[in-house]
Amino acid sequence: MAGTAGTPGTPRVLRAMNDRAALDLLLEHGPLSRTRIGKLTGLSKPTASQLLARLEAAGLVLAGGTTEGRPGPGAQLYEVNPAAAYAAGLDVTPDRILAAVADVTGRTVGRYELPTPGRRPATPVVQQVTDALDGAVKAAGLDRSAVHRLVIGTPGAFDPGTGRLRYASHLPGWHSPTLLDELAAALPMPVEYENDVNLAAVAEQRLGAARDHEDFVLLWNQEGLGAALVLGGRLHRGWTGGAGEVGFLPVPGAPLVRKVSRTGSGGFQELAGSQALAGLARELGVTDVPSGPYTEVAAALVARAAQAEGDDDPHRRLLQTYATRLATGLASLVSVLDPELVVLSGTSLTAGGEALRDLVRDELEELAASRPRLAVGDVTEHPVLRGALESALATTRDEVFDTSR
Repeated sequence: MAGTAGTPGTPRVLRAMNDRAALDLLLEHGPLSRTRIGKLTGLSKPTASQLLARLEAAGLVLAGGTTEGRPGPGAQLYEVNPAAAYAAGLDVTPDRILAAVADVTGRTVGRYELPTPGRRPATPVVQQVTDALDGAVKAAGLDRSAVHRLVIGTPGAFDPGTGRLRYASHLPGWHSPTLLDELAAALPMPVEYENDVNLAAVAEQRLGAARDHEDFVLLWNQEGLGAALVLGGRLHRGWTGGAGEVGFLPVPGAPLVRKVSRTGSGGFQELAGSQALAGLARELGVTDVPSGPYTEVAAALVARAAQAEGDDDPHRRLLQTYATRLATGLASLVSVLDPELVVLSGTSLTAGGEALRDLVRDELEELAASRPRLAVGDVTEHPVLRGALESALATTRDEVFDTSR
């Protein structure tokens, strides 16, 4: 019916569009004056003043300091109210749950790490999740009710038909068909679940190497080998959420793995996954292979190899062989998807830096018809957690910044 709040072109909707544009500008640029907001939005000074007064009354912006460095009194500056809303993210691995809370500007205000070792968790998963979230909320000086939305990143993906976690047999306690219902009952805020590698791609798309790219592939190598596919600016998850589970990809150079759902691995994982690097290093004559968790060992080996010089250095041979193995699997993805960009992420890739990137690019040019640009991921500090926060914040802002209601 004409004249309702949601009708396009009505004054209320137009005001809401201007409000959102101003809020997005404040998020992007930081504190701005009324005059600067008017110029960036194309609004007149009176309209910009009304807009800011409206947003300030709604608790969405704060009047802060004043401009400096010009003759005369400084102009009033406005900024987004950080306390207008909070969002949370969880990064779940078999060994720990890392939780964080961010205010609506994106600043992390609380973080907490909950160790979860052992194949059979003594603490139920629902309690693990609530304990991790509460730890981050407490560190932020808040309580659980202040969190507007939570995004949980896990290996694998929850099947939309059954609600069961698939492609992640190594994550203990997370495979109950009633788990999502139990978490929904235990948590007061809306909860979303996303694949961990997809969230790393969200972080790179919003903050890192894939900014302004509509089509790209993110190749991840850390606890497991996986990929995220972004097509037309959107994540491609597939029918069961399993798009990008490239660790299961059969590849030349690795034995054909059968019954992959039971083994939790596949050809590409066996060929180029983090757990294969220590053995590969020994085969190539590296004598000083460190000990420790395989993800840390792999990153240390790759970082050391990236600094090696001379083709007869076994560390250099390790880097070259690793690059060939990575390109072997990537060639299939590139041939099918023809992406504009491939982002290398996860510690077993970022540790190699530009040296590894260049070798993978050279190998890929020999193995694939198209030649995407390759880049090392920029978001290296907890990219899955950062992606979870960015995903939660995007939805939170859409809801909180909507002044048309």
